[in-house]
Amino acid sequence: MIDRKKRARLALDGLSIGDAFGQQFFHPGVVEMATDENLPTPPWNYTDDTEMAVCVLQELERCGEIQQDCLATRFAERHASDPNRGYGAGARSLLYEIAAGGDWRIASRELFGGSGSYGNGAAMRVAPLGAWFSDDIDKLIEQSELSATVTHAHPEGVAGAIAVALAAAWAWRRNFTETPASPTELIPWVVSHLGPSEVRRGLEWASTYELDTWAFTVASQVGSGIQISAQDTVPFCLWLAAANLDDYKEAMWTAARVGGDIDTNCAIVGGIVALNVGTDGIPETWRLCREPLSM
Repeated sequence: MIDRKKRARLALDGLSIGDAFGQQFFHPGVVEMATDENLPTPPWNYTDDTEMAVCVLQELERCGEIQQDCLATRFAERHASDPNRGYGAGARSLLYEIAAGGDWRIASRELFGGSGSYGNGAAMRVAPLGAWFSDDIDKLIEQSELSATVTHAHPEGVAGAIAVALAAAWAWRRNFTETPASPTELIPWVVSHLGPSEVRRGLEWASTYELDTWAFTVASQVGSGIQISAQDTVPFCLWLAAANLDDYKEAMWTAARVGGDIDTNCAIVGGIVALNVGTDGIPETWRLCREPLSM
């Protein structure tokens, strides 16, 4: 249990620092001025990506698995305590309804005209869960779906969460084999555990690009989160994580330069890459720039 907690908190660290770093690029002047020698001015405030990831980890630390009613309550209470963290309109509506006593099962399914959300929100928060269950892939898939459907009833939203959790698990497991797997194996391994979906098709497409391809080229073909959907976000993020698996800083800078849903892309990629590079692979100056985590 201690090891599970340690690796899940490592994923949260990578996710939250990435989220906070990426969020800075929505501030005026940062895109033009920021460099590795001229970092955005701290503190770097994090967004709903981190807020909801904290809830997922707290639930795992409380009982070792996802209890959906409890997770829904955590999401709603954390949102109510600090609603100005960049929550999307759909998430805000859902969380207000849960806080007012509504049933998340109904409210989640009724979003977006009854289709449920296929946004990237379930994917952005799930890396700690992937780390937690990295030694039990069947359980990881089951728990990823449970964590996702509290807010994302659409199958694509669920598929995005499962894919990111699998990638996080792969990154952690990679360092405990006699010969670490090549980064080129990340996406095919994830795809091998996914059912049919647009997310899977996007990942198959992303996997056709060599890892030294210009990131802008890949993003222009598979998306970079501009549509705020799992289908438009997860394939590029997993490709970017594989392309920069040993370099947390370069992964973050590349995600920031490409654009799109920058904070979420950095959160997803950061949570995965952190599990490969470890605590020492995340710059201490960046950790100090991120506002302190509220756990």
